[in-house]
Parts: sequence; structure tokens; C-alpha cells
Amino acid sequence: MLGFANSLSFRLLLLTVFFIMVAEVLIYTPSISRYRLSYLQEKLAEGHLAALSVKAAPDGMVTEMLARQLLDHVDAYSVVANDESNFMPMLRRAVVPEPDIAVDLRSTGVLTLILDAFDTLAQTRNRIVRLHGQSPRDPEIFVTMLIDERPMHMDMLDFSWRILTLSVVISLFTAALVFLSLRWLMVLPMQRITSSMIAFRQRPEDPTSDLPASDRRDEIGIAVRELAEMKQGVRQALRQNMRLATLGTAVNKINHDLRNMLATATLVSDRFAESSDPFVRKAVPPFLRTIDRAVKLCSDTLNFTQESVPLMTERLTLKALLDDIIPELKTSIGEGHLAIETDEPPNVFISVDPDQIYRIFANLASNAARAGASRFHIGFEHDGGTLTLLFEDDGPGIPEPIREKLFLPFQLSGNGGGSGLGLAIARDIARAHGGALFLAHTGTTGSGFRCELPCPTSGQSRGSAHAA
Repeated sequence: MLGFANSLSFRLLLLTVFFIMVAEVLIYTPSISRYRLSYLQEKLAEGHLAALSVKAAPDGMVTEMLARQLLDHVDAYSVVANDESNFMPMLRRAVVPEPDIAVDLRSTGVLTLILDAFDTLAQTRNRIVRLHGQSPRDPEIFVTMLIDERPMHMDMLDFSWRILTLSVVISLFTAALVFLSLRWLMVLPMQRITSSMIAFRQRPEDPTSDLPASDRRDEIGIAVRELAEMKQGVRQALRQNMRLATLGTAVNKINHDLRNMLATATLVSDRFAESSDPFVRKAVPPFLRTIDRAVKLCSDTLNFTQESVPLMTERLTLKALLDDIIPELKTSIGEGHLAIETDEPPNVFISVDPDQIYRIFANLASNAARAGASRFHIGFEHDGGTLTLLFEDDGPGIPEPIREKLFLPFQLSGNGGGSGLGLAIARDIARAHGGALFLAHTGTTGSGFRCELPCPTSGQSRGSAHAA
């Protein structure tokens, strides 16, 4: 099993904490700028009150001690408050430093407030701030103050630490809730599905790895039900393949013995052909054809049970290949039964096994003849590195019920004495050459097959061999 650090649960926990912290940062940014603005506005309000105290004094004069106390109360070096027509007396210390920066709260945008807040947080020294703005207590009064930045800096740091602590607590608490919820809803079911799949891979025949039926309607429920159906289908396929493998071994042994028996029957039939009895001589040709069909069935079955099609490839021109195949094809099919026509082949080289390619031609042509076609046409298309052989006949077409199982073995064995392996073997031969064979069209006017073969521009010389 996976360690916790590599598990989906741990990754979900980290992602939850990370995204919550990102959200807290997005919340913190305007909060700290708003905190700084509130701090400065409170300073303006305190300065306004200090200036009112001076105005309320007799003749607008205060003692130096009272002025110092008022300035200490607002933590400022000087305070001036006035409107457009009235000027209040100034509060001022004996020594007033020069300001380092000026802050005017009358014209501040959101971006400016955020940048100024982080600029204050980044300071490592105390700066003198000249603060100017409207009094929060009376918008018609404008207050100008000289204050230290360090107290505001410290208050902002304290506020930031409180926000950080609260954010960490909220993120961990929320992450724990999300983690437990997702683990209950997703991670634990996925772990059970994963364990079931691993156990099934190790012992597919053991039903104890199956999960109980789920009535969930979400993706997890669908996955559990689909996994159960997949297991059932795989087990059925495994049982069928095991039976087929056993049957194939038995068929191979039977075929071997049967071919020996048929060879003996062929020798005996040759003697029957020399008989003086006309009835015996008349019965020999059908008997020989029956034996030939039986031998072909045995050979096709043995060839189909092989895991791969053995190839002895030769690089030759398409015209040379056809010159070898077409005459033999006409002889084996019989020109009186099926007229074989070919287009002019393109001048290309192709690396194929001529004997195996002949089997594609022969299987398709014999199928067309058994279906009742009178014409079998062979055309060609050459596109880049692919050569396409076009086989068309004028037969009655392939019925709809058997089109889907056209290339399945032993499905059409009852049609005109065929073995039911012709198209399956032809398709395997095409695949062994790196190509494909498929039905292009069919209908009442005939059927067409396309055989695509690779046609490289260079290859091995004639006589080279390999096994596919």
C-alpha cells in the first residue's frame, strides 16, 4: 500500500491548506491597507480634538506644558487644524523634525492604499510622516500633523500576526473538515476499488475480491458497478479462452492424425481411378474433391491456431507479384466460374511474402465465386507509403446479420463448403505485413474489400526473410 506522504489523502490535505492560505492572503491584502487607513484617520480625529482644546483656551493660548501634554496624547510633533475661513492655533513642540514622507488622505485609491501599507510594513527605520486630510469628526476641517511611523508599523505587524494566526487556525480546521469529508466520500472508496483491482489482477478467478453492490449515483458508484461488470466479463472470457485453448490443443492433435488418414485415403483413391469399373471411376473425382476440402480445412485450422503468421518477405515490383498470382488464381478458381480482371498496376516496389499474399487473393476470390459472383475485379491505389488493393465482385452482397461477424473464425463455415477461416486468415496475413483488410462496401450489386499494405521507398533485397 502507498505511504501516507504519497497518498491521495495527504495531497488533498496539502492542497486544501494551500488554497485556504491563498484565500486568506487575498483577504489580508485589503484588510491591512484598511487597517492603516483607519489608523491614520483616528490620528486626524485625535489631532482635531487637540486643536479644539487650544481653540477653547482663553485667547486661544495654552501653556507650553499643556501643549506638550496634548501632543503627547496624540503622539505627534505638531498639529494644525483649519477650514477655509477659520484658523485654529497650532500645537507645536520646541523641536520639530523634517518630514520624510507626505500622506494626503484626500486623494487615495485602492491600489495606492495597498502599496503604501506594504511599504510601511517593509520599513526597518522610523520615518516622520506629514499627514494631511479631512477630520473624520468634521469634513470641513482639514488637519495637518507630523507623526512617527514606527507606532503605526508596530500596530500593523501586531494586526498581521493576529490575521496570520487566525488564518492558520481556520485553514487547518477547514482542511481537516474537507480532508475527512473527501476521505469518506472519495479516498476510502477509491482505496477499496484499487485494492479490489490489485487482488483481481493477482487472482482473477477469485470472487472474494469483488466489492459489494453500491447504490451510489455519483462517479464512485458508477465505477464500482462498471468494475463489477468488467470483472464478470473478464472471468467469462478467461473461462472461454481456457476451454478454447484446451479445445485447440485437442483439435491440433486430431488434425494431425486426420491429415495422415486423408493422405492414405488419397493414395487409395488414386488406385480407384485406375479401376476398370466405370461406376468407380465416375465416383473418384467427387471423392477427391471432398478429400481436398477436408485437407484444406485441416490446414486452415492449423494455420489459424498459430500465434503469428510466418512471413518470408521479398522485395519485388507489384507487377511481378501479380504475374505470379493471377495465372495461378485463374487456374485454381476456374475462369469458367469467375472472370478475374485487373487494372494496370502502379510501378512500385513492395516487400511481401508472395505465398501469403496469394492466400488473400485466393480467399477473397473463392468467397466471391461461392457467393455466386461472375466477375472479380482487382484495382489499385498508391498514396505515399501505402498501397491499397481493391477487390470488387458483382455478387449478391453480404447479408446484414453476418456483416459484424464477417472476420470471425468458423462463423460462415456452412457457406458452400468453406472452412469459415478464409477472411479471418486473410485479415491476419494483412496485419502481419503491417497493413489491414476490411469490408469497404456491400449491396445487391456486389461487395468490395480494401487491403492496405505498407509500400516503403526502400527495403531489403529479394530473398530476405523474417518472422512476423
